[in-house]
Amino acid sequence: MAGGSGASFERFVAEREAPLLRTAVFLAGDRGRGEDLLQDVLLAVFRRWGRIDDPEAYVRRALVNAATSRWRRPRVREEPLGPAADRGVSSDADRLAERAELLAALRVLPPRQRAVVVLRYFDDLSEAQIATLLACSPGSVKTHCARGLKRLRAILDTGDLTWSEGGAR
Repeated sequence: MAGGSGASFERFVAEREAPLLRTAVFLAGDRGRGEDLLQDVLLAVFRRWGRIDDPEAYVRRALVNAATSRWRRPRVREEPLGPAADRGVSSDADRLAERAELLAALRVLPPRQRAVVVLRYFDDLSEAQIATLLACSPGSVKTHCARGLKRLRAILDTGDLTWSEGGAR
């Protein structure tokens, strides 16, 4: 699919931006970081566009790698300056609250578990596809997936975002 032309890259981004952004948001933990992550990855992909055989797989792998690199960096916690008084109450408030809770719970997972859960359940990739993307065995994908789901359930059941295998930290 890939070629050397900027037009084919633009076409790829136009067709795949929404699902790739969804993946980036879940990997990064929120929309703003997800948008930044995807933008950084697409910039890097554009530079290599003519040499990429499978753009979809390449971008997904690059998203996972970039997100993992960001998780390893020291974090600077962003704090809002003040209340957002101009925000209206959404009619989808419950749905948005559930999504925010899920994103927060995903942030607690170790990078590999988060990547596997996002790729499997939000991107609907098969275990074999994930194994190829992450350069691991399908059995490893199954293990990370099972542990990630177990951990997510425990986090969401308790509401404890400091949850760990041995209990609360």
